[in-house]
Amino acid sequence: MLTAIAALIVVGLVALGIFQRRANVANLRDVADEESVPEVQVISPAPGPATRTVTLPGTIKAWYSAPIYAQVSGYVLKWYKDYGAPVKAGDLLATIDAPAVDEQYESSQANLDVAQTNYNLAVVTANRWTALAGTQAVSQQEVDVQVASAAAKKAQARVAQHEVARYKVLEGFKRIVAPFDGIVTSRDTDVGNYVNAAGGDVSARGAADELFSVSDIHEMRVFVSVPQDYAAMLKPDLTATLSLPQYPNRTFNATYQTTANAFNPQTRTVVTELLVPNPDHLIWPGTYADVKFVVPTNPDVLVVPEQALVFRAQGTQVALVDADNKVHLQDVQLGQNFGQTVQITSGLKRSDRLITNPSAGILEGETVRIVQGVPGIAPDAQFHANMDASKNLTPAQRAKVEAARNDDASQ
Repeated sequence: MLTAIAALIVVGLVALGIFQRRANVANLRDVADEESVPEVQVISPAPGPATRTVTLPGTIKAWYSAPIYAQVSGYVLKWYKDYGAPVKAGDLLATIDAPAVDEQYESSQANLDVAQTNYNLAVVTANRWTALAGTQAVSQQEVDVQVASAAAKKAQARVAQHEVARYKVLEGFKRIVAPFDGIVTSRDTDVGNYVNAAGGDVSARGAADELFSVSDIHEMRVFVSVPQDYAAMLKPDLTATLSLPQYPNRTFNATYQTTANAFNPQTRTVVTELLVPNPDHLIWPGTYADVKFVVPTNPDVLVVPEQALVFRAQGTQVALVDADNKVHLQDVQLGQNFGQTVQITSGLKRSDRLITNPSAGILEGETVRIVQGVPGIAPDAQFHANMDASKNLTPAQRAKVEAARNDDASQ
């Protein structure tokens, strides 16, 4: 009797174990079938922004900037303005000792005196011969020769006058002066330096060196190389704000001045000039600036996150999810890139549902399961999710799956 009872108990336990194992296997099979379907997040395309911000590097230059060279060869006698000195037009910057020019000037004056004396004598002689014309004392040919000689002497005197004027101008070039109101931005000479003329002294030989540079900084020019993609924004009413590294908490307003109307074939950019007032002289020539443009865009053009795009041999696509949760790979045309989002000019409707971050191996017609996004990973609020949460596993289902796994592991 005891043996029979024990046998019945063993058989019952075995049957219960088999029943539970089959139930666990069935549950695991259901869970595996469900988990074999990829979980995806979906969004709908969002309207494009009304404006967009474009930030490009820019270089600031002075309103006017002039390198100043010597026009006569000689030695720097003295300089009067140093770095950063404000100057007015005509202010003396330096003086040059040019003895060769002094001697040439004196020589030209002496040559003028000789030429003027010869001309005066030729005039007196011509007048005397002219008075004797028509008599037997002189021939008409001799009279004509003396008159022509006087005219030649006059021309020689005029040449001598021009030589004197030329060397007088060179004498004035011994004084280096500021060409306009501004700031001395460089001084590349010192007392005693020998300088060569930069074209003013024809007798000079050798390379000419820059002595000073003067810049007018009451208003600054900002030069920006604008890529071809953004060239449409270059219009007369365009404005920009400048951010400078030395003033991190301050911006400066700039206005559009002009553009080159031609692209550089090497960089595919167009040089654009902006103007920024500088009444306090806070902005210096040569400064680097971040130039921020705010330009209008068409909000009717839909935008999607960049990670929603699929790039394949067929072209650019997005993975749409239809009403039956089947994937459809849709060809799209891209517009402007806004950084994290990109315009879709054709191929999408506002009501479409597209996978936020499709895998590289996603297939046409593949079944997917839509899930809610994880906070911090979910799409931005501007993209409206249209998800069917009824197909998600409930917490009770999840608990049941975990219990089945644990039971199977214990057996």
